[in-house]
Amino acid sequence: MSSGIGTINLKVLLFDTDFYALQSINGYLAWDRRTRVTYMAETLDEVWAYLRHTPLAEQPDVVVMDADHMGGTANLKQTIALLREKIAHLRVICLTQNVDPALVEAAADANVSAFLLKQEVRFQIAWAIVFTLNKDFVVTSGVQRACSKLFNTRIFHAAVLPDRREYPELTQRIKQALQLVVVEGMPAHLAADEMGISLHTIRGYIKEGYRILESHDETEYPRDMTPQERAFMRFTALAHDDDDKVQE
Repeated sequence: MSSGIGTINLKVLLFDTDFYALQSINGYLAWDRRTRVTYMAETLDEVWAYLRHTPLAEQPDVVVMDADHMGGTANLKQTIALLREKIAHLRVICLTQNVDPALVEAAADANVSAFLLKQEVRFQIAWAIVFTLNKDFVVTSGVQRACSKLFNTRIFHAAVLPDRREYPELTQRIKQALQLVVVEGMPAHLAADEMGISLHTIRGYIKEGYRILESHDETEYPRDMTPQERAFMRFTALAHDDDDKVQE
């Protein structure tokens, strides 16, 4: 199975009024070679200013935006329309904290690529972006349930983002160690202190975690990827994906 690394290289603009959400999403995307965050904005004015002064070659391929603070359906549709008018072939992905079916329908009508619940996407944001590349419209399961009574063709036929890949052998303590060291990038000695265990113990957890992750994964990765990079990709992977079908 191909991961798309080396063939997929997406420039991503992030827009979210929540500083902490911006930093988290940026961190998760930075680990993944398929996505490169070129700008983070906390206001729409910052988005437009960046796009006005950015050369065509550096314009984003994807905009990941918070849909909750756009001022309603009309403003959301207008903003998406202006973004798509500004940049040809732009993919817009909306994130939300709470599902408002009216916003989902407005976004779908404005031809966004996805409408996703933040708490369902979690660490899988890079995989989610890649998953949208050969889909018309993608939603998370919570969005699908909340919008099940809407009569909207795109929503009705939307692909549902797969859940996070499960690794049955991973204990909660090993998962915690992997999250601190692999996902958050914390040095082993600090992660050990956070977990209240010895450095020797956490190194054992990480080693065992790497072994379990690798044993459940047949994805091909570039030879120059570090063990930590590979572990991140595996730990945050979707339960199944269509990478091999991605249209470049």
